[in-house]
Amino acid sequence: MSKRALPDRSIIRLSGPDMLALMERTVTNSVDNWNTGEMRYGALLTPQGKIIADYLAMLSLENIYLDMHSGAADELEKRLKLFRLRSDVQIDRLTDDVVTEGSWVDVRSTQLPHRAISPAAEIGLEMSYEEWHKTRIAAGVPEWGADYRGSEVFPTDVNLDVMGGIDYKKGCFVGQEVASRMKRKAKVRKRTLPVRGEGLKRGADILAGSSIGNVTSVSGEMGLALIRTDRMVQADAAGKAFTCGGRPVTIDRPEWLKMELIALTAAND
Repeated sequence: MSKRALPDRSIIRLSGPDMLALMERTVTNSVDNWNTGEMRYGALLTPQGKIIADYLAMLSLENIYLDMHSGAADELEKRLKLFRLRSDVQIDRLTDDVVTEGSWVDVRSTQLPHRAISPAAEIGLEMSYEEWHKTRIAAGVPEWGADYRGSEVFPTDVNLDVMGGIDYKKGCFVGQEVASRMKRKAKVRKRTLPVRGEGLKRGADILAGSSIGNVTSVSGEMGLALIRTDRMVQADAAGKAFTCGGRPVTIDRPEWLKMELIALTAAND
């Protein structure tokens, strides 16, 4: 079976003796104990702690390959070159290669296709946008360009921490102070959650009397929505129904969310 290219992806390659050091001091994911062939998930943040771009990072013997949404590539490349300073790191955009289905495990979810980097000349097929969005929405994975864009959301808004995209124990990275403070003081009040219902539309409000969030992407009767979880807890306690566009909607509660909701319930008591 031939490998298909994944839609709307770009590749930045880091090479040189200081490539790991550059990532260590700038981005959210850890670079310690990183084995060749292992994929890690991370992001570059603004100093105010919001996501500029997220990416999947793949380590080879001599390079780090960053796989990110094409719309985020220019800004990510520019910022990395700015932070490079005098470090011995070469930063290149690869134009003759594409992100395809392959053997690297997408660490965000076991439901997502494994990945590889392949020569564009060898690829004749591309996964359709419809198939990709259906797959990632079913997996509960938000995406830059669809659910949010640069400098709009905090990492926890789009579950970066849940998907292993932040190492809170690593050395300093850009935006670390804000990200760590939100985590330490349990100020996480927004999460992107799977929603289900008929007639979902991107941008529509999720209501429980008043708005508790809005739909960010849709595939059929499945969607993702950025939800104020404190308001969701209050609506649960009041026995209010959730609706979108006048129709009932169900908000999924992943296992990882349960302890967070318990803490929010206690805070509201």
